[in-house]
Amino acid sequence: MDQKYEGVLEKEVGEIEELLSHYAYSEALDRLEKMHPIDIAELIFKLPESDQGTIIQILPWEIASEVLEEVNPETFNSLIKLFTLEQRRTVMDQMADDDIVDILSELPEDRREELISLLDAASAQGVKELLVYKDDSAGGIMTKDFVVLDKDMTTGEAIEVLRETAPDAQTIYYVFVVDHSGVLVGVVSLRELIVAKPNKRVEAIMDDKVIFVQVDDDQENVAKVVSKYDLLAVPVVDSLGRITGIVTVDDIIDVIEEEATEDILKFAGSSEAEYADEDGIPQRISNSVRARLPWLIITIFGGLFSAQIIKSFQYVLDANTTIALFMPVLAGMGGNVGTQSSTLTVRSIAMGQIQGRGVLRTIIHEVSVGLIVGLVSALIAGVAAVILNGDMVLAIIVGLAMWANMVTAATVGTIVPLVFRRFGIDPAVASAPFITTTIDITGMTIYYTMASVMIFRLL
Repeated sequence: MDQKYEGVLEKEVGEIEELLSHYAYSEALDRLEKMHPIDIAELIFKLPESDQGTIIQILPWEIASEVLEEVNPETFNSLIKLFTLEQRRTVMDQMADDDIVDILSELPEDRREELISLLDAASAQGVKELLVYKDDSAGGIMTKDFVVLDKDMTTGEAIEVLRETAPDAQTIYYVFVVDHSGVLVGVVSLRELIVAKPNKRVEAIMDDKVIFVQVDDDQENVAKVVSKYDLLAVPVVDSLGRITGIVTVDDIIDVIEEEATEDILKFAGSSEAEYADEDGIPQRISNSVRARLPWLIITIFGGLFSAQIIKSFQYVLDANTTIALFMPVLAGMGGNVGTQSSTLTVRSIAMGQIQGRGVLRTIIHEVSVGLIVGLVSALIAGVAAVILNGDMVLAIIVGLAMWANMVTAATVGTIVPLVFRRFGIDPAVASAPFITTTIDITGMTIYYTMASVMIFRLL
């Protein structure tokens, strides 16, 4: 978050808290009504629970519902309890179905049913249908608040439909067209509807090359479709081609952030479980330990294996102990190159940029980079070895080992994520601890093998 914005919000929190402590509710409301609902939600999160309840109760229903759409499920569950039964119905009636689903999916089953019972029949049915789908699927993130037109309508009739249904729709800039069976057959923009003659049929002005996703598609694939075609919304269809909902760009932004966060955490050998807001400190510590420990154990065994390799070359160290001085720099440089290559490869896979011949191009690119940076680094390391030790043969060993290690690191860092993807494993789990451990082992093997081959020159 921008530091300037954070400072303003912190100041706002202090001033609102001061007003509430003096029961100056009207002044507090005046301040809150000038804020965006998302900012109010952030402000609520920073206040004590007693003040959170006060704020949500003094807000108008329309604003309160928008604020509740932005808070986490735990906070929503505690705040909604402060209202009377009728007030709960009023607030939830104002909320979008997909936002309600996002909250309910995180709550216990009994609490979920209790809140669904507050909705009117149509909304309750829509919410139940959305809850059936997986959270990370197109069906799980879509909304049913959208407008469809029959292809046989006139544009004049279509405009009337929009006037009646648009207030409850998430977006009307693009309107989807169906046939009598509800099958998606086209899309028409609001501009085209407005400029067309009133007696012209919708079918005549619609675009039948409509981009859509399947209801069971992964949310990451949905995000790729929206990004690729620069869409404000994408329709979701079932196995028969019938439109069941739409995914809007605001939900896609959330998906992109969620997927990026998930990949970064996996790459670091961690998980989102570490940051669950609803968990207490002991549970969060437990989550962190369970998420990180497996990768650290792998690193320990990798380190022990590297130590065993070094032990097997003990005679090389006995011949010239100076060799040990360059182990840290070799291991560090190899780990850095491997992490860089794997990060870029995982990113390219996530963006769908590695397909077909793209695999070979990626490998050639990263190996070539490893060759060049390895050569430069080898020259620097060799010169440093001469300056520090004055032994040209040792300098050659260090330089060659540095070059070979960095080429190997770039290759391993690129190929491992590609192999993971080939076998259906999330490439992000080719995390830094795994890559670094593998490169440490190969790096030490290369270094000591070269030293062993040339040991007679050092004696």
